[in-house]
Amino acid sequence: MTSIADSANPISALTDKVAVISGGSRGIGFAAAKELGALGATVVLVGQSPENLSLAVSNLLALGVDADSICVDVSDGEKVSEAIENHSLAPQADILINSAGVMSEKMAKTLRTSNQEWQRVMGINLDGTFNLISAIGPQMAQRKSGRIINVSACLGRFSGPGLAGGLAPYRISKAAVNALTKNLAAELGSGSRGVLVDAMCPNHTRTDMGGPDAPRSPEEAADTIVWLATREHNSETLTGLLWEDRQIVPW
Repeated sequence: MTSIADSANPISALTDKVAVISGGSRGIGFAAAKELGALGATVVLVGQSPENLSLAVSNLLALGVDADSICVDVSDGEKVSEAIENHSLAPQADILINSAGVMSEKMAKTLRTSNQEWQRVMGINLDGTFNLISAIGPQMAQRKSGRIINVSACLGRFSGPGLAGGLAPYRISKAAVNALTKNLAAELGSGSRGVLVDAMCPNHTRTDMGGPDAPRSPEEAADTIVWLATREHNSETLTGLLWEDRQIVPW
């Protein structure tokens, strides 16, 4: 599969741009970081594990990518706000990718889900997305320039695979992320004020969550993220939508 970076103009498309990526130390987030870094962006990885962040940054630096990290629990809004504010680059991010996520317990149906399990999943998947948007989005709106990409899931749709039930906290958290995406995009003028806000479905991917037998590589899953982060913005650009393989899919 040819990456966007491989097909890009030799003059890096994202030189002097900053991308903040939650869940960026592994899986889909890390794949997106590699691609955006190859296009010239400085990437700031956000995660909870100092060891994973350190290893990911070292691997990116070895590839020639300008990389840094922020170690914070994305579910804690106050700590996220403080960590972003105190970082030298993150407050002025041009791209925000909310990729951090956790899966529900397998038997977590709506009437069998503990409050602890509900809070665990919602804290990362929904609150984490909101917290980073709250910390970075206002500056994008003020500059009238930015890209916000929320990694959702087909299981969070109100159509197709989203109708099967089960995995309740995960499905509901991703449906809420979709609603957050659509609402924020509308509040920002559906792209008319310079900020594009979209959600995307990566599909079943070989990550810690998806397992080793999943059909897609992290690089394949990250392709739509990188495309959304780098596409041209004009009066005809569509935003506030759910994307899969660079195509719009129903909510």
